Amino acid sequence: MSLLPTATSTDVQELQPSVAVLPVGSFEQHGKYLPLITDTAIACIIAQEIAAVYPVHFLPPITVSCSHEHAAFPGTVSISARTLYAMIDDIRASLARSGIHKLVIVNGHGGNYVLSNVVQEANVDGPAVSLFPLGPDWDRAREYSGLESDRHADMHAGEIETSILLHSAPELVREGYDDADHHSGQRPFLLVQGMGAYTESGVIGFPSLATPAKGKAVLASLTDSFALHFAALGEQP
Repeated sequence: MSLLPTATSTDVQELQPSVAVLPVGSFEQHGKYLPLITDTAIACIIAQEIAAVYPVHFLPPITVSCSHEHAAFPGTVSISARTLYAMIDDIRASLARSGIHKLVIVNGHGGNYVLSNVVQEANVDGPAVSLFPLGPDWDRAREYSGLESDRHADMHAGEIETSILLHSAPELVREGYDDADHHSGQRPFLLVQGMGAYTESGVIGFPSLATPAKGKAVLASLTDSFALHFAALGEQP
């Protein structure tokens, strides 16, 4: 599948979107069976589902972000929070010059904490930027799709991420997810000690529970939930 938007300039001119959707992923380890681009792929998949329903300008993804907690695992690459902030600030300025003044950041990596500050600061003078999906959006998707794990226990390369890829990009999923479950318990010093202190495999979650049907249902729920974010920006779903 293609993870990049394929619209032409004419397509955008005809659509005349007032909201852009920016996937933000990462380039970090996801165990032995999911690729380093997992978060980018999932952010793009969610954004594609949104763009198929809502009149938004689907942007190409930011593919490297703040994955410092995964630094102990080979292949992981990070940029600073300052750089990620600046990239989004520049993208917003460019969009504004073309008449698009509202942005939804579709975040595929939980470690991009700076995105909350980006959104917080951007909305001082009125609704302009939303961060999606939020915790409640993920929780609704888990309940709707019948996932057996919860958001804390299924943190990384687990049931929900594997399910989404099994549905939308099964070619990215390698063998081994069915026996890779790992329960880490509490992780009080994750930001101090990194992921390696809580998992040797890089997995925290239950990928053995993943199915394509669950992934399809998760995406359907998230697409519905996006309407609330669209409305919060003052747009009509």
